[in-house]
Amino acid sequence: MTPTRRGLLGTTGLAATTLALPLYARAQSREIELSVQYGNAATVRGLMEEVATVFMRQNPGIRVTYRAPEADYESILQRNLRDAITRNLPDVAFHGLNRQRTLLERDIPVDFRPFMQADPETPSLGYSESLLSLGQVGGKQIGIGFALSTPVVYYNVDLLRRAGGDPDKLPSSWEEVAALARAIHGSQEGINGLFFDWTITGNWSWQSLVFSRGGSMLNADETQVAFADAPGRAAARDLGTMLTEGRMPDGRSNAMMGEFVAGRMGIVMNSTAQLGRFNREIGGRFPLKTGRFPIPGPNPRLPAGGNVAMMFARDAAKQQAAWKFIKFATGPVGGTMMVNHTGYMPATTIPAAREDLLGRFYRENPNHLTAIGQQDVITGWYAFPGQNALKITDVINDQMQAIVAQRSTPEAGLDRMATEVQALLPRRRS
Repeated sequence: MTPTRRGLLGTTGLAATTLALPLYARAQSREIELSVQYGNAATVRGLMEEVATVFMRQNPGIRVTYRAPEADYESILQRNLRDAITRNLPDVAFHGLNRQRTLLERDIPVDFRPFMQADPETPSLGYSESLLSLGQVGGKQIGIGFALSTPVVYYNVDLLRRAGGDPDKLPSSWEEVAALARAIHGSQEGINGLFFDWTITGNWSWQSLVFSRGGSMLNADETQVAFADAPGRAAARDLGTMLTEGRMPDGRSNAMMGEFVAGRMGIVMNSTAQLGRFNREIGGRFPLKTGRFPIPGPNPRLPAGGNVAMMFARDAAKQQAAWKFIKFATGPVGGTMMVNHTGYMPATTIPAAREDLLGRFYRENPNHLTAIGQQDVITGWYAFPGQNALKITDVINDQMQAIVAQRSTPEAGLDRMATEVQALLPRRRS
């Protein structure tokens, strides 16, 4: 059909109007694709898929594309450090709390504060100030808590009762835990008493033992190892007690978790992140109960585990889209999804206070309240300084393995750990 003059004028006018639009307005008319990456895939894969699906349904102009998830927080850190060199970073990434410092030292994350201050919805998101502080490094808000945890102790109530334990009076010290584990170990053929999961990413379990004794990883100016001081030596003895008195086996985490859900292990120390998995896999095989992590003190603390959402995008339009996605994932709706999928805590206070979100859930699932009840002693998951942070993690893991395999005494393993970590700390100029 031959176009008419009126049609041409109309088309020309429409084109002129479109060209006259500001650049950002035309950009908003096109779909924005956000690349997102996360670690800890075995625990959160299903959750992340649900978060993206619901978010995109509510925000049709933004498409979330997940990069291949990494197995743990060390893997995603290594991946993104390489991505920074090749200029191929994702727009959003979910990193372990203890890896924020390493990323900030390389000027990778974007500060959230300008976005939070400019957004009128921020006060309605219910971010807890104390938990928000876990994403504050170097005077910046570089992370917002997505899935937060504390270490807890899981008990098979059937095996506990058979060994003479009382589920209403759970152990409050590692000596008591080990004694109960020994009784469980001898109660039936093929039954193990205890597994303390020392393998959790970023030496989180070791930090939990040391911090619960009032210790620290390094001294105040971060020039000297402090985890070999008196609190750390007591923590090493705690681990030794689990091995000798509690008959703890030298096993790998996945195998030991499998033994627990099958009903062949009485007690497991792990993150609250495992609670959702345990509930699903145990089913009705035995009653499960969570207990507080022993905190013998003085001045006991426990490191918050889990991950934070971080923004790496530098393009202005992608930053706005990334902020929308992050505040959805970490806000009341995303936080509710996260708790339903896992045993983590949200960094928003709203879901627990609303009946339509998590109020009823928490009443009906008291095992989830153990972690929340430990917020009175929560502290940061320590990040070692400098370029050797990942090597330090490996050193600590190697010595922990030597202790658990009983190739080394707790005291000798701790001494080697301290010596090797000291050599990897940054050298301070005088």
